[in-house]
Amino acid sequence: MKTNVVITGVSGRMGMALLEGVFADDDLTLHAAIDRDGSALIGQDAGAQFGINTGVTVSSDLASALKGADVLVDFTRPEAAMQYLTACQQAGVKMVIGTTGFNEEEKAKIAAAAKQHAVVFAPNMSVGVTLLINLVEQAAKVLDEGYDIEVVEMHHRHKVDAPSGTALRLGEAAAQGLGQDLKDCAVYAREGVTGEREAGKIGFATLRGGDVVGDHTVVYAGTGERVEITHKASSRATFALGALRAAKFLNEKPQGLYDMRDVLGLKS
Repeated sequence: MKTNVVITGVSGRMGMALLEGVFADDDLTLHAAIDRDGSALIGQDAGAQFGINTGVTVSSDLASALKGADVLVDFTRPEAAMQYLTACQQAGVKMVIGTTGFNEEEKAKIAAAAKQHAVVFAPNMSVGVTLLINLVEQAAKVLDEGYDIEVVEMHHRHKVDAPSGTALRLGEAAAQGLGQDLKDCAVYAREGVTGEREAGKIGFATLRGGDVVGDHTVVYAGTGERVEITHKASSRATFALGALRAAKFLNEKPQGLYDMRDVLGLKS
């Protein structure tokens, strides 16, 4: 059975990648395409920019878009995502959330909503990054003494949150491997005379520039050696394909909060 998908932010880079992914997947149907009020795409066919006539018109009318939909996929901003979350709750529509930058209160609302309707919530929908998260945790368990852990990430100049949601998730995985909570061991900035590096801390370094889609490296620096685990994304298609895989996964789930490790069957 096909999954009826609603894509938000279709004028954005991720929105366009998601549309292209839906058009290429025989198990998915584009049910609706949403964009902000004032967008130049409002009123156009959602496939126009790809030379495809889909019969789906880009709209800002969320309530109408959700009627008869199975899953909404969102990669926009936290404030917009929370509005979509409320609307999906009211309409009984499941949701894939790839948006990052949520605060703790917003994360709690997502968890509460998932008790009614299934949600996949992950800071990175890439299959490769999902595997990376598991590797980072396992490496931290092995390299737990005598190794300093640093998370380095780089994104394009337009990214508005730092560190990236993926970098934070990698930090959480490393902390779990050490048997710690990230909030108790994270160091997000260093400036001036900081003193020697404290053992057991997890450092973060954020780089921004150009059109970098997303580079993440976790460094385990020991005495006489350094282990580095790296993922580099060269196209947003990898995130779109992972998110659409998550949408199909949700079609069989009535409720619950899931991440990409659930989608890929990597949880023990």
